[in-house]
Amino acid sequence: MQEHYFELVVKVSSQHSLFADFLSDTLPIGFEETESGFIIRSEEELDTIVWGLEQFREALQKALGKSIELDCTQTKQQSSDWVEVYQKSIEPLIIDKFYIHPTWDEPHPTLLNIVIDPALAFGTGHHPTTASSLKAISRYVQKNNLLIDVGCGSGILGIGAMKLGAHVDACDTDIISVENSIKNADLNNLSFSNIWEGSISLADNKYDIVVANIVADVLTFIAKDLKNALKDNGILILSGILDKYEVKVLNFYKDCEILERISQDEWVTLVLKKKDKVQ
Repeated sequence: MQEHYFELVVKVSSQHSLFADFLSDTLPIGFEETESGFIIRSEEELDTIVWGLEQFREALQKALGKSIELDCTQTKQQSSDWVEVYQKSIEPLIIDKFYIHPTWDEPHPTLLNIVIDPALAFGTGHHPTTASSLKAISRYVQKNNLLIDVGCGSGILGIGAMKLGAHVDACDTDIISVENSIKNADLNNLSFSNIWEGSISLADNKYDIVVANIVADVLTFIAKDLKNALKDNGILILSGILDKYEVKVLNFYKDCEILERISQDEWVTLVLKKKDKVQ
């Protein structure tokens, strides 16, 4: 191990999930999510990542037509402290029926334990969209439900559903997310019924519950595919929606009724039900 490592603390004023997507697609290593941004650690200097973040910020500002504050602070740290500092930074989390904890922490004696290796995954339950999705899953998933997690990321949502007794398929357009989901399921002594690299349109089944924690624009693009994958009276859990885009998203789901709206900070998760067909 090298004597030193580099730590980059990134703070962003908005569009947290888009920056997270950029980092997950760009970095060959994992990163830690915080309330205000991210922490990246590497044995190599991270100047190139800083440059990439600045370029991405500029592109986002042009696309959105508004200013985004970005602050990047890189420091040199002693390697002997790396593992201890990292482990202390990942705290267990209780979300309704679930207890999400890293591999080095003890399980909860009464809650449903979800083990997540942060080195493998970026979705650990700390982001509002993941947390509110897990709340919806806790409330609506029943034993033997057939569920699909669209854009599975770390696999945490599908794993939560399996802990409740559901049979779970999953898909993601990123092969790394598929691989991480399989590894995290294995950590929990679980396995997906079916998991693939690609979109929901490749699904062969009809589902009792479809979960999609993505971003608002994608939820509008694939609205037809998500609804087509539902059984009659099936439940749709949509997350990753900034509150200012909620109406835009709902315009693509007018044939569904709203069962519940779960909000946290500026993020919204919608629980919808496919309406009965008119006879």
